[in-house]
Amino acid sequence: MHTIFEAIVIGIVEGLTEFLPVSSTGHMILTQSLLGTHDDAVMKTFDFVIQLGAIMAVVLIYWKRILSLFGLVKRRSESKHGRKLNLLHILIGILPAGVIGVLFNDVVDEKLFNSTTVLIGLVLGGILLIIAESRKEAPTTTVLDDITYKQAFFIGLWQLVSIWPGFSRSGSTIAGGMLSGVSRAASADFTFIMAIPIMFGASGVYFLKNYDALSSTDLPFFITGFLVAFVVALLAVVTFIKLVQNMKLTYFAYYRFAVAIIFAIYMFFQ
Repeated sequence: MHTIFEAIVIGIVEGLTEFLPVSSTGHMILTQSLLGTHDDAVMKTFDFVIQLGAIMAVVLIYWKRILSLFGLVKRRSESKHGRKLNLLHILIGILPAGVIGVLFNDVVDEKLFNSTTVLIGLVLGGILLIIAESRKEAPTTTVLDDITYKQAFFIGLWQLVSIWPGFSRSGSTIAGGMLSGVSRAASADFTFIMAIPIMFGASGVYFLKNYDALSSTDLPFFITGFLVAFVVALLAVVTFIKLVQNMKLTYFAYYRFAVAIIFAIYMFFQ
């Protein structure tokens, strides 16, 4: 039986880390390890439910742009060339991870969701951030509306590595965007918008897959985690989006290395 305390703690961790390139999934796995939570179908579904709660904060921040993708709101383009981000950009971006995620979902769950793989992902993901930040060429795309279909697909390909827990979806896609000539700020904006359909889809898949393992007694656990993640993310999202847009990725890489080292020492003495 999972407790409300676990829901609150893990919800806070999710809300604080979802929008930073440090891997919210990795932090949740490490947190659950520290709390000694049971790794079962309920917990796996819970992880995606609270990620969905955090993503709802992004929906509130970007609601005008999201509606403009469907033509429901008119919005002036930020592009000097008159371009506009559209649904095809998003579909191209989510396609690679969506296909691979569906095909290898069970393998990822069974083989990769553990503390050791997270530590590896934190380190390798940190190296990726350093490589992206070391790019010397000036970005060719500085605003979200100027992202090309080719760049959207390239970012989507980099999102594939985030299937490995600890790499970070936002870290992989922001780094991938920078490596394809997109500015850090535009890459972050595209990453957050692209996360919305990915997380809605993943949460729906996990809920349907594990529906039989859930019961009405799990409802308070899920609701608490969802609300905590949503509120914490909503309070942090504006600050964190600005932080990710303007702070060098190398600082996040150093943080990832520190977390990996500290937790590795903890695991060694367990």
